[in-house]
Amino acid sequence: MNHSIENRYVGELRTLSTHVKTGKNIITDAPIDNNGKGQAFAPTDLVSSALCSCITTVMGICAEKGKFEMPNSKAKITKLMSTNPRKISEIKIEINFEKNSLTDVQKRKLISVGKNCPVAKSLNSDIKQNLKFNF
Repeated sequence: MNHSIENRYVGELRTLSTHVKTGKNIITDAPIDNNGKGQAFAPTDLVSSALCSCITTVMGICAEKGKFEMPNSKAKITKLMSTNPRKISEIKIEINFEKNSLTDVQKRKLISVGKNCPVAKSLNSDIKQNLKFNF
């Protein structure tokens, strides 16, 4: 299997990840509360964002397969850290969907698919996933 990401440590608690196929980059920076400059996403921020992106992506796939329109959305993501050990303890995601005409059945299906996305299933079960879907 080909790798799809290259990652380099570039100094000063910063990394540069490159999507090999497109050349697009993501920079991470250690957060201020962990000796960093906090000038870019922290790696744990990306984990939290990845959860939300995965949820809405699989919901979009579900809508396409079900032949209904997935409404655009905007989400608020909050990451809570524990201190000993330092790790993500909870990810809160509130997804607000644009006005739509989804049925209750479609909404329930989208929520179920979202809650069971690959990132959600890959995270340690110690991480509380607090998800709110506002249709």
